[in-house]
Amino acid sequence: MKRKIMSLTFFILMLSFSIGGTFLLGYVMNEQKDKLGNQAVLVAKTVSQLPELKTYIANNNFNKATKHINPVVEEIRDINGAEYIVVLDMQRRKYSHPNAEEIGQVSQSGDLNAAFSEHYYTSIAHGQHGDMLRAFVPIMSKEGRQIGVVVAGYSVLTVAELLQSIQTELMITILLSLFFSAWGAHTLGLHMKKQMFGLEPHEIAKMYVERTETFNAMHEGIIAIDNELTITIFNEKASEILGVHKQPSTLIGKKIFDVLPDTRLPEILELDQPIFNRELYINDHSIMSNRIPIQVNGKTVGAVAMFKDRTEVKKLAEELTGVKAFVQALRVQTHEHKNKLHTIAGLLQLGHHKQALSYLTQVKEEHDEITNFLNERIKNENISGLLLSKISYAKEQGIILEIDRESRLTTFPNNLDHHDFVILFGNLIENAFDALRDVQIAEKMIHVSVDEDEDVLAILVTDNGIGMTNEVKSHIFDNGYSTKEKKGRGIGLYLIKEIVQKGKGEIEVISEANKGTSFLITFYHT
Repeated sequence: MKRKIMSLTFFILMLSFSIGGTFLLGYVMNEQKDKLGNQAVLVAKTVSQLPELKTYIANNNFNKATKHINPVVEEIRDINGAEYIVVLDMQRRKYSHPNAEEIGQVSQSGDLNAAFSEHYYTSIAHGQHGDMLRAFVPIMSKEGRQIGVVVAGYSVLTVAELLQSIQTELMITILLSLFFSAWGAHTLGLHMKKQMFGLEPHEIAKMYVERTETFNAMHEGIIAIDNELTITIFNEKASEILGVHKQPSTLIGKKIFDVLPDTRLPEILELDQPIFNRELYINDHSIMSNRIPIQVNGKTVGAVAMFKDRTEVKKLAEELTGVKAFVQALRVQTHEHKNKLHTIAGLLQLGHHKQALSYLTQVKEEHDEITNFLNERIKNENISGLLLSKISYAKEQGIILEIDRESRLTTFPNNLDHHDFVILFGNLIENAFDALRDVQIAEKMIHVSVDEDEDVLAILVTDNGIGMTNEVKSHIFDNGYSTKEKKGRGIGLYLIKEIVQKGKGEIEVISEANKGTSFLITFYHT
């Protein structure tokens, strides 16, 4: 582990040095340019103010002027370390230059124009021998008239030349940094090893994953907090029971009151005593809770709650019959809409814009029609959602699931609620799906009808599937009986019978082998 920490420390330091060095070099280069610019301007101004320079240029005697001007200017150049100092008249003729062959030549430089309009400025020229910083200063006569220009040039150091100039200091800095980095990494490694009880990081990560998965595997909800009321444990069962629609891992580190405003867990920190088998109502859920303080070395450092949902049995039955299918319905609808989008995209790519618009309108009308129907006629959103999911699933299976448009459901019979009706509809329709799964017919149909008036509520589900023999019909409501070999089946129709009996209703089954089956459930309002 120490080696890994040292390697990581070296990497971070080298990256930091690289980033910091880049910015530092950029700063130094800019400072160098500013300094050279100021020096070049100062030298150019000094030359432009020489009285003899102004006199010779003003007399307009070029040959005589160059003999006197060039030696003086070159001496100034040597003293100030400039690469060149060039004196130009208004015709751009050169009166001085380090290269004697250039004297008398006319300068063709494009950035001289502003200088001949009495402007002072600097510029950087990029040449074969590197960058050159140049200062341009106009030469003014005693009468205030411009008679020429002085150009002073300084060579700008490259990054390599700059680093070479400070190589001794740079090496000392790097060696000291590496030494103290190694020492710091060693010290940090020992400290971390002690803090982690001698465990390697991968061992700690394994323990954390195993602990989390252990809590999530438990059939009870578990929530733990520390003395600061911060959540330290929140398993998936707790999130499910309490209806907290967030990933449990995202809740760790949050305050308990921000997640569950009506929780009673913090009172354990005040009482410092456990409370067992207490019924609580939290987040609209009735739960049976055990709450226990967490103690380390005799000191309370937090509290943990373990609880079960009192309505769990009913929820499990509901999951068996259709609520779990909502997730599947979302997948089916996603797949269905993706296919429709591909169809529309294909029509548009082929240039069939009218057909694409017509298809889009048709799809929207079909979706709006069934959605509006369910919202208007079926007054419970759980049942509406279940029916909509079954319609989508039927389409994917090549089955036509038809709901009678005269159907209506506004109230439930005595002793029954929407959970019971989800079980009824879910199992009846799933039973019809099973009956059609292995049938080889052109048009597989399921018909659902719900008739409601002041006295009677009747539910009818029919299919044109394999049907049943009299022998099968006599056992379909037995717990665990199924014509399928798969384990865990044979409970759906048994649950339906239990619900019908609880609601004091009647159930009638009409079936014929290879023709189909009809289930008619009738409840009488009293």
